[in-house]
Amino acid sequence: MGRNIIILSIETSCDETSAAVVENGRQVLSNVISSQVELHKKFGGVVPEVASRKHVESVIPVIHQSLEEASVRIGDINAISVTYGPGLVGALLVGISAAKALAYTLDIPLIGVNHIEGHIAANYLQDTSLKPPFICLVVSGGHSHIIGIKSYHDFTVLGQTRDDAAGEAFDKVARALGLGYPGGPLIDKASKYGDFSSIKFPRVYFGDGSLDFSFSGLKTAVLNHINKKKMANEDVNLENIAASFQKAVVDVLVDNTVKAACAFNVNKIAMAGGVASNSLLRNEMHKRACKEGLEVVCPKPSLCTDNAAMIGCAGYYRFLAGDFEQLDLNAAPSLKI
Repeated sequence: MGRNIIILSIETSCDETSAAVVENGRQVLSNVISSQVELHKKFGGVVPEVASRKHVESVIPVIHQSLEEASVRIGDINAISVTYGPGLVGALLVGISAAKALAYTLDIPLIGVNHIEGHIAANYLQDTSLKPPFICLVVSGGHSHIIGIKSYHDFTVLGQTRDDAAGEAFDKVARALGLGYPGGPLIDKASKYGDFSSIKFPRVYFGDGSLDFSFSGLKTAVLNHINKKKMANEDVNLENIAASFQKAVVDVLVDNTVKAACAFNVNKIAMAGGVASNSLLRNEMHKRACKEGLEVVCPKPSLCTDNAAMIGCAGYYRFLAGDFEQLDLNAAPSLKI
């Protein structure tokens, strides 16, 4: 385009208040994240009202910090991008309100970004040479999708969960095991001391050729196993349960994603979302992809969790397409990809 495009981005879809400055879509000048994990731990999960109030307190300081760390003046910003869904409606509205105020005051474009599209875009920040087409597995506390990426704006959902998301299942099983919140990292840690072959938990594959997921039955099987052990006054081997449960989740995620890559006729698989930080998922995906002659891209952990840099990257490609929003942009908590 002949000039550098600098985008200030805001992400407040759940329990992370984040702002970032991204140049030309792929260079992260700053990526500030204010996490609420410690705040929500005592509740065993995210409390929407508490999250929204914390976003109100944090969003302006986080924006200021992102500009300072990027050594960028507010007048240098070419556009504002913001997550407008899916997510918690109150949390989303905080970020959207800040973004609209900035876009109006600075008289620059406002760009609405789908949160799932943002997670996909995190891979462009990890691998600056990555271009569509490829397959992306998006796995987090609220999402489990296999998406065919045809272009920067053209997505096809090839598979998705029919009940619990993978991250949601991790949280519920961790709670049942008394590990605490958030469940994903805690189960990953505990599983390293367990035997994943010790308990035969179910893997769900649909016979109609669907690449969808279902983790509700697996979660129930784990709870039943724990209850049976307790009723029989037998020891509950926390590490073995964690390892066996994690392996069951990862097997299905990897199998369906590799099948999707073959069906979509691409040789690259990307991963995104908080669960993409899981060590077993990363190892098994690379191992399986290597056998199939596929390449795997996965963002570093700080780009797997909710962050504004990925929203800035996705917003850049919306900017190039002239895909701007009016100032009546509203939150879309159930937004689909």
